[in-house]
Amino acid sequence: MNKPFFLALDFRTGDEVKDFLQSNDLAEAPVKVGMELFYREGPAIISWLNERNHSIFLDLKLHDIPTTVEKAMYNLADLGVDIVNVHAAGGSEMIKAARRGLEAGANGKVPKLIAVTVLTSMDEDILQKELYVNQSVEEAVQRLALLTKESGADGVVCSAHEVPAIKEVCGKDFLTVTPGIRLADVHNNDQKRVATPALAKQNGADYLVIGRSITQANSPKANYQRVLEEWDHA
Repeated sequence: MNKPFFLALDFRTGDEVKDFLQSNDLAEAPVKVGMELFYREGPAIISWLNERNHSIFLDLKLHDIPTTVEKAMYNLADLGVDIVNVHAAGGSEMIKAARRGLEAGANGKVPKLIAVTVLTSMDEDILQKELYVNQSVEEAVQRLALLTKESGADGVVCSAHEVPAIKEVCGKDFLTVTPGIRLADVHNNDQKRVATPALAKQNGADYLVIGRSITQANSPKANYQRVLEEWDHA
C-alpha cells in the first residue's frame, strides 16, 4: 500500500470505473471493490486494476456456513487482491474456515483477512431495538474484534470512533480498516458513525475507506488530495 486509504469504487459498471480513474488521473490509487461492481464485472475488473498497479480491498463481506465460505475464499485467494473480508457475526468457525480457504488457494501472497464488526450504517438504536443485541455499539465492536483476532484473522472493519477500544484489547498491530470517512463539508448520506480523515488518524486507524466524498465531488482529484493532506497533517 502506497497510500493510507482505499478509494471505494461504488460504480455500477467497469466502464464507469475505468473512465473515472483515468479521467481524474488516479493511477495506482488503492481501491475498494464491493458487491455492486464485482457482482457485475467479476474477476475481470480485478485483473484490469491489477495490471495498473492498484492495491485492492475486495469487500464482499462473506457470511455463510463455514464450508461455503472456505470454498469461496479458495476461489478468491489467487485473484491478486490485498485484503478480503467476512462478517465477524458468522462466528469463529466461519472465520477460521475463511483463513484455511485463503491459505490453500493463494498462489503466492495470502491476502489479509479482516472481519466486519458492526456496519457504520448502524447505530445503538438499530443494534438494540432491531437486532436485540444488549450491548453498546462499542462493546459489541470490541467483542467481535476480539473474536476475530482469536479466530486467526488480521484485523477488522470498524468505525474510526472504535479504533482505540479495539487496539486496547487486540493490540496495536491488529489492523483497523475504517469506512464512513467523510471530508468535513460532505453529507453523511446513509452512514451514521462517520469521521474525518484527521480524526481517524488521531484515533490510530490503519487504513481509511472513502468513496462519495471523492467519487461524487465536483473535483474528485482535488478532494483526493485533500484527504491525503488531512491525513499527513493530522
